[in-house]
Amino acid sequence: MRGIAILGSTGSIGRQAVDVVLRHPDQFSVTALTAHNNAGLLFEQVRMLKPTLAALTGEKVPVPEDLSFCRFLFGKDALEQVAKEAEGQDVLAAVVGVAGLRAVMAAREAGKRILLANKETLVAGGEMVMKACESQSGEKVLLPVDSEHSAIFQCLEAAGPNRYESILLTASGGPFRTWEKEKMYKATVEEALGHPTWNMGAKITVDSASMFNKALEIIEAKWLFDAQPSQIRVLVHPQSIVHSAVEFGDGAVLAQLGVPDMRVPILYAMSYPQRLETGAKKLDLFQCQSLTFEQPDMDKFPAIRMAYDVLHQGGAAACVLNAANEEAVYAFLRREILFGQIYEAVDHALQKWAHLPAKNLDDIAFADQKARQAAMEYLKL
Repeated sequence: MRGIAILGSTGSIGRQAVDVVLRHPDQFSVTALTAHNNAGLLFEQVRMLKPTLAALTGEKVPVPEDLSFCRFLFGKDALEQVAKEAEGQDVLAAVVGVAGLRAVMAAREAGKRILLANKETLVAGGEMVMKACESQSGEKVLLPVDSEHSAIFQCLEAAGPNRYESILLTASGGPFRTWEKEKMYKATVEEALGHPTWNMGAKITVDSASMFNKALEIIEAKWLFDAQPSQIRVLVHPQSIVHSAVEFGDGAVLAQLGVPDMRVPILYAMSYPQRLETGAKKLDLFQCQSLTFEQPDMDKFPAIRMAYDVLHQGGAAACVLNAANEEAVYAFLRREILFGQIYEAVDHALQKWAHLPAKNLDDIAFADQKARQAAMEYLKL
């Protein structure tokens, strides 16, 4: 029985994590849950899972009397406090944005294993996080939950001690894969949220449409798998059946395939090294009429190029990219800017602040703040 704290339990990943926990009550016990503002769903989850600790990081609300068995925390520091104080061995970081970084560091200080579904943690603080996740015993204390990084991890586990030559990171291409650049620039919120294969939250879905999601994953892969930028290649794979692959020096390629369902990588991280039943539909290869792969169009999707640029630059450049993108995406979702202006805002912030250092949490917080300000100034918001 493993105790797990789910940070971001009302989001897409969090809800699916709750689903797999309920499938295996003999394997997992939820010790803590957090949400931002979705108090109604959080209260339902607390009733169902009976954690001893819960938190809302947004506005404070009255707690129903029947939930008195659970201690509730409120405010922006509650996430970090839950990560540190929750009982159990594991913390699933499924919050969106750089807010997850401090919580992950707090969980590691408390000696907990991290199940990471929060890309921004490694994008903004990769070197610091990886150092915190070093294990003297050799135990894996940082397990990826992203579909692509879980796939790479599974391939490397199967490869044993053999070192990879390159990482093949797949991307669906999102809803604008076949659109002209000029048309995509003026895409609506509804069009950007129409992902062809995955069901995700609004921010991540827009990131997929712009391919900033893949840019963040390139940076994340560098830290998770100790890769050089030149070893990470992006393949556009519209069917989303091959979740990623690894190429070896002898020419062999190992790939992980499956029907798109985030419960598979979530439960693999939770139960590692075991494999448990997820409720996901099984892949029928006879029904796969074709699997296609394309080069990403870096002119239409400059986020991919930006990812490699910030990796070569180092310091806080990746943090700046992430923070500016967050601000621009939320402005787009509020219908304040055009879709194509997301790229422009990020590029402006990088030109202004990519040189900043990222040696500690204070450095990262400073760079994050400056990048957000630069993006909003550029967008005149």
